Amino acid sequence: MKPDQLRQSKIVVLLGGQSAERDISLQSGQTVVSALQSLGFDVLAVDTAQSDWAQKLQGASLAFIALHGPGGEDGSVQGALQTLGIPYTGSGVLGSALAMDKKRCKQLWQGIGVATPGFTTLTSSTDWQGVIDRIGKVFVKPACEGSSLGMSTADTAIALQQAYELASQYSGEVIAEQFIDGPEYTVAILGDSALPSIRLETANEFYDYEAKYLSEETLYQCPSGLDAREEADIAALSLRAFRSLDCAVWGRVDLMRDASGRFFVLEVNTVPGMTSHSLVPMAAAAAGIDIAALVLRIAELSLSEAQ
Repeated sequence: MKPDQLRQSKIVVLLGGQSAERDISLQSGQTVVSALQSLGFDVLAVDTAQSDWAQKLQGASLAFIALHGPGGEDGSVQGALQTLGIPYTGSGVLGSALAMDKKRCKQLWQGIGVATPGFTTLTSSTDWQGVIDRIGKVFVKPACEGSSLGMSTADTAIALQQAYELASQYSGEVIAEQFIDGPEYTVAILGDSALPSIRLETANEFYDYEAKYLSEETLYQCPSGLDAREEADIAALSLRAFRSLDCAVWGRVDLMRDASGRFFVLEVNTVPGMTSHSLVPMAAAAAGIDIAALVLRIAELSLSEAQ
């Protein structure tokens, strides 16, 4: 199906799911549903937590994926849709699976020279003091979760063990990543382009779940304050990190900048949030793209990718 035939078709928005990010996904999905309805599309919202969700896809010409976290953003739903022959938005199976796993992302980036903070994998038998001695202060995070769930910092052996115990409550492995003391940025990707970067400022120690979704005090600078050369540098690094994982259509790359001014890639999100606090709609707005136009562009790019 060609993009111009989209208006005569049925679009299913997949939302909810069973991951720890379910509530955020429901909000993102409703944003997408409302945007598509405002454009006059025939839209059906389907919660993949329901056992019969796949049966509800009958007659759909496109599945717009608004699922976050394991089970929706990790390639599993993408694989199911591919098997059913239903085009879907965003990255394919490989890109989704790789981007969901922070450990394997970082291994790949280290191998091809994409700047990313050093890290180590934690287990229950880790030498906690040895990690602190070798790396210093660290971010501890579940390797396969998003929205900063289970994430904390540690600069002592005791704090590191406690941080591991928190992160290990979530799925996948746990990593300790070198703490970069500097501002955090995010770059939205749309098609072959990077949208204007956003600088994130929070009174919290880092941009955690509370700062992302609950706080009204988190500040977002867009434009981010970078000069033209710096903006070009962060865009090029973000696009390289995104493409290296075989990601496509749209996404978001999160980065930190150290005291010397060097940017480091933290992670890639293949189904970024689309809530009232979300960053991709904010970056799109700075580029003159409203939420309805953004959703339509994602749908059109996805159909072109599927040809």
